[in-house]
Amino acid sequence: MLRILGQLLDRQLARCLLCGEGDGVLNGICAPCSNDLPALGHSCQTCALPLPNTGDRHCASCQQQPPPQSLSRACWYYAYPVAQLIQRFKYQRDLAAGHTLAELAAVVLDPAPAQHPDLLVPIPMHWRKQLARGYNQAQLIATTLGSRWRIPVEPRALRKLTPTDSQQTLRRTQRKKNLARSFRARADRVAGLHIGLVDDVITTGATLEAAAQALLDAGAHQVSAIALARTP
Repeated sequence: MLRILGQLLDRQLARCLLCGEGDGVLNGICAPCSNDLPALGHSCQTCALPLPNTGDRHCASCQQQPPPQSLSRACWYYAYPVAQLIQRFKYQRDLAAGHTLAELAAVVLDPAPAQHPDLLVPIPMHWRKQLARGYNQAQLIATTLGSRWRIPVEPRALRKLTPTDSQQTLRRTQRKKNLARSFRARADRVAGLHIGLVDDVITTGATLEAAAQALLDAGAHQVSAIALARTP
């Protein structure tokens, strides 16, 4: 099955996912299209919110109330065409789109050796939702990053206890209330470790914060958040 999936991905990645051209394609996207992706640029170190002033290290919200994670990094703005590729990956089973974005992000976000997490943990889905979708997109992203960075991935370290409705239309306070106590981490897998918490998109940051707090409560030494994209 894995070999068949790999062959299908190889065929899909032979041409650029965006322009359809077959020349100079690397990891499913050609160089001109890759250069046109909306790079995030300067952002808050703790929540990855884009910052207009390059002299600032933290946004006002994180200065007033720091989140549980010590660092957040994202590769792109959640804007065209990254947003469309992520939506295809999440909702249309376009695994080639997800693989391409994860491979590109692995190059851009590769942490310095001193900042390497000990373990990558994907944001989990509730088992009913994952069963309906057929896969967890955060786990597939984490697997690609872990392979490129030579960091182990442990999807069983964190569990989603309760199902939550779609968070896309909710405000930050509503999301936090919706996610309160919705994650549980396993101390035997995370205690004393620097955890790289992986997701596809950081929107308000409420999901990452709830998951990061669960990891810290279970004894994790530090949590860094890693995502493909960040909403402005």
